[in-house]
Amino acid sequence: MNLEQTDKAFVLSTYARNYTNFVEGMGATLYDENGRDYIDFASGIAVNSVGHANKILTEAIHEQSKKIIHISNLQVIEPQAKLAEKMVTLSGYDMSVFFGNSGAEANEGAIKIARKYGETKFKNKRYKVITLEHSFHGRTITTVKATGQDSFHTPNFSPYPDGFSYVKSIADIYTAIDNETVAVLIELVQGEGGVEPFAKAEIQELALFLKTEEILLIVDEVQTGVYRTGEFLASNLYEIEPDIVTLAKGLGGGVPIGAVMTSHKDIFAPGDHGSTFGGNYLSSAAGLAVLGILSEHYDTGGLHETMIYFEEKVKGILEKYTELFEKEVGLGLMRGLRAKDAETVSAILDRSMQEGVIVLRAGRNTVRFLPSLTITKGEIDEGFNRFEKALISL
Repeated sequence: MNLEQTDKAFVLSTYARNYTNFVEGMGATLYDENGRDYIDFASGIAVNSVGHANKILTEAIHEQSKKIIHISNLQVIEPQAKLAEKMVTLSGYDMSVFFGNSGAEANEGAIKIARKYGETKFKNKRYKVITLEHSFHGRTITTVKATGQDSFHTPNFSPYPDGFSYVKSIADIYTAIDNETVAVLIELVQGEGGVEPFAKAEIQELALFLKTEEILLIVDEVQTGVYRTGEFLASNLYEIEPDIVTLAKGLGGGVPIGAVMTSHKDIFAPGDHGSTFGGNYLSSAAGLAVLGILSEHYDTGGLHETMIYFEEKVKGILEKYTELFEKEVGLGLMRGLRAKDAETVSAILDRSMQEGVIVLRAGRNTVRFLPSLTITKGEIDEGFNRFEKALISL
C-alpha cells in the first residue's frame, strides 16, 4: 500500500486530508517526498511559532531527551517551574500556571477553575458559562459544548454537559448574565470563527463590568497567545487583566503543550486536577526555548517589522482582487481575507496548494494566514507571489 492507502486503512477518518507527504522543513518552507518546496503560511495551525527545524528549539529538545523526557508530576520538574515563571513574567499578571497537553485541555481546566470558584465563592452555587457565537474552544465533549457553533452540537455526541449559553455579540453578554453565571469565556480574535477581532474599548468595558460583578473573565488565547498578535498575550494588547488565560499551540513550537494561567492561585487543592504528561521535561524544555527565541525577536523589533510587512502584503491582495475578497481581518500574524463565498475559499485553498503555498480556511468564508512568527521577508514575498498565481488561475 502507498501512504494514502495506509492512512485510510488504519487511521480513523476524522480529517479531510491532503495527501502531500512532507518529509522535511526549514524555517517557513516545507519539502515533500519529491523535493518540491512549499511556503508554509499555516505553521501547523499556529503551532510552529519558530518555524520548522529551528536550531535553538531542536537542540533544546535533543539535549533534554538525552537526560530525562518524562517523570510523574508527583515530583517537581525544574523546566516546568522555570517555564511557568517565564510565562507569568512575560504576561505581567500575578498568576500561577497548570500545564496540560492541548488547547482543549487548557479550556477544560479553565472551566473546572470557574466551576469550583462558583461553588466556593457564593452562597448559591454558580456554574453557567457564557460564550460567543462563532467561537471555538476545543473538541472534547465539554469544550465542544462551550463552542458557539451549532454545527459542532450534533446529536451524534449528545447529551452534552449543561451550563453553557451563547450570545451574538459582546453587548449581549450583559443581558445574558443571571444569578447562576460564573464566567464569560471569549477569544479576543475569533480564529476558527473567521479571524475576527473584537473592539478594544468594548472588551475593556466588559472586563471592568465582570470584575465588579465578581464574574470570571476567561480569555481563550490558544491561538492568539505567545506573541501571535504582537504581544505575549492578546490580553496585553487589549490592556485587560483576565482572571484566567488559556494557552497551547505556539507555546511548544510543535511539541504538545497546553497551559491554564489564573490569578486565583489557591483555587485548586491537590487532587482537584491533574495531567500525566502535562508540562513534562520535554515539553517544558521546548516551551522555554520557544519563549527565549520569541521574546528576543519581540525585544529587537523584528517581530513588529514582520507583522507590518505581512499585513501590507495581505492588504495589497485585497486591493488588487476585489472581485474575490470583501475585507481583510485579523491582528499581528493572525490574518484573514474574507471571500465572497465558501466555494471561492475552497478553490483558493486547492489552487494555492498546487502553486506551492499552504493557507487555511476559517469560518465565515475566510482564507486564513498563520505563518511562523520568525518567517523571513523572502519567504513572505515568495509565498504571496505563489498565492497571487493561485488567484490569477481561478
